[in-house]
Amino acid sequence: MFTYRYYHSGDEKQIVDLWNKTLWKDPITSKRFRNLVLLDANFDPEGMRLAFDKEQLVGVVYAVRRQLPMFETDLEPDNGWIPFFFVSEDYRKTGVGKQLMDEAVGFLKEKGRKNVFFASYAPNYIMPGIDEESYPEAYQFLISQGFAKLYSPIAMDRNLVDFRLSNEIKELVKLRESEGYTFSLAEDKDLYEVIQFANVVFNPDWGRAIREGVLQGLPMERILVARHENKVVGFCIFGGYEGVPDRFGPFGVDLEQQGKKLGKILLNLCLQQMKAESLHGAWFLWTGEKTNAGYLYKNTGFEITRTFHVMKKDI
Repeated sequence: MFTYRYYHSGDEKQIVDLWNKTLWKDPITSKRFRNLVLLDANFDPEGMRLAFDKEQLVGVVYAVRRQLPMFETDLEPDNGWIPFFFVSEDYRKTGVGKQLMDEAVGFLKEKGRKNVFFASYAPNYIMPGIDEESYPEAYQFLISQGFAKLYSPIAMDRNLVDFRLSNEIKELVKLRESEGYTFSLAEDKDLYEVIQFANVVFNPDWGRAIREGVLQGLPMERILVARHENKVVGFCIFGGYEGVPDRFGPFGVDLEQQGKKLGKILLNLCLQQMKAESLHGAWFLWTGEKTNAGYLYKNTGFEITRTFHVMKKDI
């Protein structure tokens, strides 16, 4: 007979242990679980639904909704997220997962949510969506629970051992500089403008990543800034998410500057800076394969390492 309840203090050890037994491609440490989940401003214990067989934890589904706005006052009142779920291998197809998912979705419905997404939650997403190749049972489970695929972001990696700045890039930098562009490592004077640029032009999560990264010790030389006649027109960073130095991004260029190959310049300069720190690789979790960014990464030597599906359920 199974028992179901929400998270209580002290459950985290069993949660992390079961996580690491089931999500084999995405293990987690107690520190990361604490930082990404328990210390998240949006964490609500009632959204973390747990299943037990006697005293043994056998399943977890986590639901979260926004209680702290990401930017200005937007709480996204219609949306909720399932950032992760897992069930012990011995307890799959017993109804445990369905019961937990029903409770998690019910929690979001009680809070007035109309849409549930797996797993495109910011700020502390664990993965962009479900990795069908690595977790085929979990993908089929989401389908069976009424989730539908929205789109499929990809993760990419690039080995930096053979990376070098090409003559093409060096000449391109000189050309753009002659037109009034500058490419430099960030200083204190850049931070406000770069964060605002990231928030407004792209995604508030990007601005947050820069701000919180610096607060947590992100070195300024891991932020590159592009300006045109003193106006910020692009940036890229590495080591901003969880302090992992070889994790690249976020990275963006003003859409009005398309055609100048500023993204190509920034990406290459950033990879050169990463190599200068003796990093042997660069990776990120989320881009669109058929987007301009996706093509740029491929042309710069990045290779697809994983494919995810962002899923949505209307409730």
